[in-house]
Amino acid sequence: MSTVVYVSNADSGDIAILSMATNGKLAPLGTAEVGGTVMPLAVSPCRHFLYAARRSEPMAVVSFAIDPIHGALSRLGEAPLPASMAYIATDRSGRWLFAASYQGDVVTVSPIAADGRAGPVRQSIATGRHAHAILPAPSNRHVLATSLGGGVVMQFAFDAASGRLTPNVPAALTVRPGAGPRHLRFHPNGRFVYLLNELDASVDVLGFDADTGTLTPLQTVDSLPPGFEGEPWAADLQLTPDGRFLYASERRSSTLAAFRIDADSGRLALVGHVPTEIQPRGFAIDSRGRWLLAVGQLSDRLSRYAIDPVSGALASVQRIEVGRNPNWVEIVDLPAP
Repeated sequence: MSTVVYVSNADSGDIAILSMATNGKLAPLGTAEVGGTVMPLAVSPCRHFLYAARRSEPMAVVSFAIDPIHGALSRLGEAPLPASMAYIATDRSGRWLFAASYQGDVVTVSPIAADGRAGPVRQSIATGRHAHAILPAPSNRHVLATSLGGGVVMQFAFDAASGRLTPNVPAALTVRPGAGPRHLRFHPNGRFVYLLNELDASVDVLGFDADTGTLTPLQTVDSLPPGFEGEPWAADLQLTPDGRFLYASERRSSTLAAFRIDADSGRLALVGHVPTEIQPRGFAIDSRGRWLLAVGQLSDRLSRYAIDPVSGALASVQRIEVGRNPNWVEIVDLPAP
């Protein structure tokens, strides 16, 4: 099985493509031109298609086919978006594309055709200020979305047949004032959701009811490094595929925080912090849970870290240039042709 890495470079206007060897070593393969400020990426569940949101005019989602042997990207087309999107994700069937707009205060749903092309927006829902992320539940029957300025996690029911989102009851979970809910991740067991808050760099552990699609607060932890002084600016969080470790990036300190996850309660315990690339907006973990790849918006580089399988601690093992203002990382195990 071959593995490739895709990195969106906002100021280069392209997507860097890298190979990942079985020992984790990265090597550049080329680039795919997008044009304009390309930022969030999403991969289809079948791993045959990649989607990129352009955040400069004309705002659009650009669809690519992934070569199943080499990982090269072939442009399929683009469809307009009503606003600059901070986040995109497909539903679990790969038939719908979700997007969240920070500037536009909106979340949207777009259809994806059988050939992998994302189409024009089918549904648009006004949110609280600064929608920032949107993600389907493992069952694909519910969707969660964050409103950073509104201080809530919105809860939706989702009909995968029609692509319609409907506000759940209750429609949102309110987060602490000043926290700024940004990104979220489901635990592999589906029982917990982890929420990263941008403005105070906290991580909330939330219980998730798979039947109702609603959240319950369980724990809050700090992801800032010891001695931090300044205004927090948290960015992203990821879990290892086995659900044992969680990592969060913080842009002011340019650090990655590592946490151990209790299997029964979902609660977090700090493992430690490591310095990383300057202003680390996005990062990703490979499907085996062996490597973490983080990019720095101001360093134009990507760092590869080995994940200790026992402790979850990170060890830097490689740095590589990727492009100007890299901000999003996707690691894809290529499907058999």
